[in-house]
Amino acid sequence: MERRISTELEGIDLGDQRLNERSMVILENLAADSATSINAAHNGWAETQAAYRFFNNRNVTPEKILQPHRLATERRIDEESVALLVQDTTELDFTAHPPRDAGLLDDEQRFGFYDHSHLAFTTTGISLGVVAVDYFSRTAESLGKAKERASLPIEEKESFRWLRGYRLACELQAAHPATQIVSVADCECDIYDIFVDAQQQATPADFVIRARLDRRTPEPDPEAGPHAYRRVLDDVAASKLLATRVIELPQTPHRAARTATLEIRALEARIKPPHARGRLPEVVCNLILVEEVGGPEDGTDVSWLLLTSLPIDTIAAVLLAIDYYMRRWGIEVFFRVYKTGCRVEDVRLETNARLLNCLTMYKIVAWRVMHVTFLGRECPDLPCDAVFAEPEWKSVWKVVSDEPLPETAPPLKVFIPLLAQLGGHNGRKSDRPPGAQAIWIGIRRMTDFALAWLRFGRADTKT
Repeated sequence: MERRISTELEGIDLGDQRLNERSMVILENLAADSATSINAAHNGWAETQAAYRFFNNRNVTPEKILQPHRLATERRIDEESVALLVQDTTELDFTAHPPRDAGLLDDEQRFGFYDHSHLAFTTTGISLGVVAVDYFSRTAESLGKAKERASLPIEEKESFRWLRGYRLACELQAAHPATQIVSVADCECDIYDIFVDAQQQATPADFVIRARLDRRTPEPDPEAGPHAYRRVLDDVAASKLLATRVIELPQTPHRAARTATLEIRALEARIKPPHARGRLPEVVCNLILVEEVGGPEDGTDVSWLLLTSLPIDTIAAVLLAIDYYMRRWGIEVFFRVYKTGCRVEDVRLETNARLLNCLTMYKIVAWRVMHVTFLGRECPDLPCDAVFAEPEWKSVWKVVSDEPLPETAPPLKVFIPLLAQLGGHNGRKSDRPPGAQAIWIGIRRMTDFALAWLRFGRADTKT
């Protein structure tokens, strides 16, 4: 019944069956202890060499590695009435040990990649999978040229990746008409071309994007000057209060977890193109303003202006759009698992091509940690053998629990706390549900226990 992580590569086509089979072995090995080195993850030098040769094979590419996982992700999308496609960028810094053909980050002395990923989520926060990833870096000639690029066509700008991300959501919408696809992104995605594109697509996906710019309406504002136009933020801030809502803000590197009280307003607005994009038409967009009241006033107070194609005709609809935006935090958790749980910035390979193949493998590993973490919260009654093999859950049960082995696999609500306990989660009544870190450490220890369970003949023991 259980699904091993290698099933995410079923149907992979690398042009050689041996390569296909090797990809599954490597993925299983990396997933067994995500934080260890490639050498330590494999069983002996022969297997390690095979992994290095795999990453160096010209027939192996990030796109080919990700393709079967994407298809599996799309099958999971098909099972949902609504799927959120979240896109964001993170920095991968390899300055300490760059590949010989490494590109630059934001400085001539910093080497690595920018990783722009697209993850699908359910509306409850379960990660369905990685749909696409775009790796890019900069050249010395491109640094410090942002102002010069401002008036270039969007296709020639680095920010084009956000528009490609929205178009990817539209492709998914066309391919999965029974599922509503909603593109979700933070303020870096506030690009006018996306709003124009949404109005011109034959099968548009919905979107929820946090505003970065204080955009203007076509209506003149004589009080601000003879050539000034009204600000959309001023208009929505002056609209009536629709609702007050209390939410739990998760901990981030910049703030502690806290309870926040939010005031919510919304309206429809016509928006004029910015001066640099003056050739583009006006767009109509729904705006939702979310502002914290009584916050700490330390720079972390919530103040979101959301631009969306979703309806705002009822309070429930407005709150739903806010819920969708808040699920964007899942991709931040994913990047933390990817960079800290998988320690991808510690990987040392000689060329970009080899490194990107390896990084893409770790994408699938990080996804599984995310999937298990939130599946346990949202599907607590699912039998744990839908996710874990028999030696895995039985060995964890025997190590952590004082109870005899059950006749059938326990539900996730029983098993996940045991797994998380291996990862350092205390499991007190006042504790929050186990996070991704407790899960990835627990999985690592579980793998060792499962191997011992098999090797020492306990797999058929019921007590």
